[in-house]
Amino acid sequence: MGKLIVLMGKSATGKDTIYKLLQADKSLNLQQLVPYTTRPMRAGERDGEAYYFVTEEEFHVLLEKGRVIEHRSYNTIHGLWRYFTVEDDQLDLAQYSYLLIGTLEAYVSIVKHFGPEKVIPVLVTLDDGVRLERALTREREQANPKYEEMCRRFLADSADYAQAKIDAAGICRVFENYSSKETAEEISHYIKEQLIL
Repeated sequence: MGKLIVLMGKSATGKDTIYKLLQADKSLNLQQLVPYTTRPMRAGERDGEAYYFVTEEEFHVLLEKGRVIEHRSYNTIHGLWRYFTVEDDQLDLAQYSYLLIGTLEAYVSIVKHFGPEKVIPVLVTLDDGVRLERALTREREQANPKYEEMCRRFLADSADYAQAKIDAAGICRVFENYSSKETAEEISHYIKEQLIL
């Protein structure tokens, strides 16, 4: 039986880079479970890679059909943005293990849906000053930088990833990411240990 590995952490902790390194690690043989969002695509993003980009109406159709495993809504400076995981054709836990990027809140909902024995948490952390530098660099690269939203998200992460919430979720292993390659190697070893439990 496969497992869901939920990679999570505050914004700009390097989750996307670590995700790509773990997906490229053939020894893990992890399948991709692409989440959905109603937010606009950023420069360089493609539909179906990091996210499936859908409309608000499409989100409600999936919700009404009972296919949404978990969802989060954010009232951003640019309107309501939703992020969610769908039980769709890409998911087959009978045969494969999957890697997805999520939030602590998403992890808790996924554990409720599938049970703790089927979900492996991977929490990535990084010094707030370094995160802020990375977030600002990434936002400057956008055709239309959204600095206010970057700041809102940065501040919201403090509440979303409060230590009490991490403890309540039962997460006791955390990975500091000062070198994505080294962190991905450490996480790879951890995942292999968890997959055989």
